[in-house]
Amino acid sequence: MPSNQRQLNIQFNQLVDALLVAVIFWLAHAFREHLAYWFPLSLTIGDWIALDFSPIATFRYYKWLYLVILPICPFLLDVNGFYERRSPLGIRQTLWVLTKSVSLCALVVIAAMYFLGLTGLSRSVIILFAIFTIVVLFAKDRLVQWYLRRYRTLGRYARQAVLVGTPERNAEFEQLLQDHPEWNMQVLAKIEPGEDLLRVLPQMLHRHPVACVVFNVTQTSFADVEKAILACETEGVEAWLVADFVRTAIARATVDDFYGKPLLVFRTTPDITWQLLCKRLIDIVGATAGLVILGPTIMLPVAILIKLTSPGPILFRQKRSGLHGRLFTMYKFRSMVSNAEMLRAELDIFNEQSGPVFKMTNDPRVTPIGRILRKTSLDELPQLWNVLMGDMSLVGPRPPIPSEVEQYDPWHRRRLSMKPGITCLWQISGRNEIQFDQWMKLDLQYIDNWSIWLDLKILARTFPVVLTGLGAR
Repeated sequence: MPSNQRQLNIQFNQLVDALLVAVIFWLAHAFREHLAYWFPLSLTIGDWIALDFSPIATFRYYKWLYLVILPICPFLLDVNGFYERRSPLGIRQTLWVLTKSVSLCALVVIAAMYFLGLTGLSRSVIILFAIFTIVVLFAKDRLVQWYLRRYRTLGRYARQAVLVGTPERNAEFEQLLQDHPEWNMQVLAKIEPGEDLLRVLPQMLHRHPVACVVFNVTQTSFADVEKAILACETEGVEAWLVADFVRTAIARATVDDFYGKPLLVFRTTPDITWQLLCKRLIDIVGATAGLVILGPTIMLPVAILIKLTSPGPILFRQKRSGLHGRLFTMYKFRSMVSNAEMLRAELDIFNEQSGPVFKMTNDPRVTPIGRILRKTSLDELPQLWNVLMGDMSLVGPRPPIPSEVEQYDPWHRRRLSMKPGITCLWQISGRNEIQFDQWMKLDLQYIDNWSIWLDLKILARTFPVVLTGLGAR
């Protein structure tokens, strides 16, 4: 399906879901309000209220939460892939995506109630809203899928398509159409590329209501295909060219337009989307909060301890390779003696890590206070400033030293295609206990499967790893 039509369908679904969510929130409040009249009781266990159906505030005190619910709920559904599907989701997958998205929405709403001083509002309304939303959106999704399958079976107003390609390629594309009934397309005929293409195709366009012609051919047939596309242009019929003639193992192809020049773009990293903008927003908020909260409580005392216990600067500055290898200055609390870089060459024979990186368990260059900082990862806190400045992210592959990058194998360099971070899969999987190639594979796994949800999971798992000092040296 053309991207414009697909985006229109997604936006329509988001609008319908937003309207449903608005009605569900009102119904959840009404249901909770009636519970107070049907079951005016509260059961307590010790000091904890286990069940409380006491009267609640009227809906006019809750309606302000629409400002949080209406934009957040469809956004989280989109982020978790509820709308952009390569194939219809099964029942379990649909329920999981809905539960994950709506639960996050409910947590955001409860947090907003706390920060806005709306603690007098009943949280049970939000819980009921979450349950009702999952049930209603699941039912709506199943109903839509059933309708699309039935609509396709009846064949009403289906768009007639002609497939041009080898039998194998045509069969593959026909199966794709069958897997996506929402496209509402039926295969009228299948033609093999060759000398008869320019004769048969115009006749078919004249005799049948053809909506589009799909050219799924190899490079050897491009000469005939170009003339066939021009014939479609003359007739006013859409022509689709399947651009999989460049076979890539990882990169995803997208079509773009650069001032009238059609481009086929191959990307191995996420495209610029709302998810990436959201990631940057999380970076800014997280780094700012970290500097404001941890600055006077932890970072200042650490800075004083470093200054009092060893000669040299408080901060260690080092050039690192960032996004696409762009150099930037990374900051850390100094955990080694001031001439540590000069002593590095003498210790290369004690390197315990494979590849171009240097790791040593009992590095003699590390100061006594530095060992504590490294064990607790407190030496990384100044990198919050790098995150705030945009050189780094909270989550992403660790920024390498330029001299290490020079020794990378070609496949290692792909980790530079995403902005480096303070924590990533490597940090929560054992850090220095992992060999270099496995470390690189974890970084590429992060890039290939990146999502906001993955970032949040990594951040959540980082805290216990830091507290236990797992893999730190």
